[in-house]
Amino acid sequence: MFERKLNALNCFLESFNPADEDQFRSVILWLEDQKIRQYKIEEREGLRDVKSSLAWSKSYEKYLEAVGCPSFLKTRNEQLDWLLCLAIKLVYQEKSNRYSGTIEGSENKFQGPAKPSIVPTNPLDNMDFESQDFKNGVKVLAGILNVGVHPDHLVTLEAVARVINVRLSTEVLKNPGKFSIEGTPYPFAEADLGFDTGDPALNQASKVLRLLFISDLRDLQTKINECIVGIQRITANPKTDTALGKVGY
Repeated sequence: MFERKLNALNCFLESFNPADEDQFRSVILWLEDQKIRQYKIEEREGLRDVKSSLAWSKSYEKYLEAVGCPSFLKTRNEQLDWLLCLAIKLVYQEKSNRYSGTIEGSENKFQGPAKPSIVPTNPLDNMDFESQDFKNGVKVLAGILNVGVHPDHLVTLEAVARVINVRLSTEVLKNPGKFSIEGTPYPFAEADLGFDTGDPALNQASKVLRLLFISDLRDLQTKINECIVGIQRITANPKTDTALGKVGY
């Protein structure tokens, strides 16, 4: 689990077993000597005494406190992983110009992997939705479909899309009689709202919103009924295998 981080720090080991006490101590000392350098050289004597188990362990605990290793990291593997990340961070900070872009005094740049070039095939990707031509087109389309024009052309476009989806879809055009609405239009203007807002225009708008809400509820109820019917087709007619049955014990 530490191989890639050690290689990133140019510490190429043929094999590393963190459970091996000698190897673990050697790597800790190498990180402090070569990369972290928290202590002065003369202060590293405790870590250099890799043969003394008790003395080295005490020096190691003090070292963890000195570098700010979180106390909740209890196992050696967790602590070592944190120290490796710290070393990589310090190396990056020392050579940030090399990894972030241009090296000072040079035109050389660190080149990352080339980004794939994606050519859009959808004509809508190249369309300017805020251009005057687009706004005029939405207004003309709304007029053809008898859709009211909103000050925001995108709201008008949303209404146009809804009309096309409900009235001009492929399924509707194949069988228009199935989806045509028959009967006398509901006189919502004369209907009783049930309350009065004090503004005639607001009362009319409230009636429209109520009708739209009822329409949404009906659509939801239709989908629920279709779901119930689908489940009943599976559960109401179970198939049994009489060959598996037996009488007696």
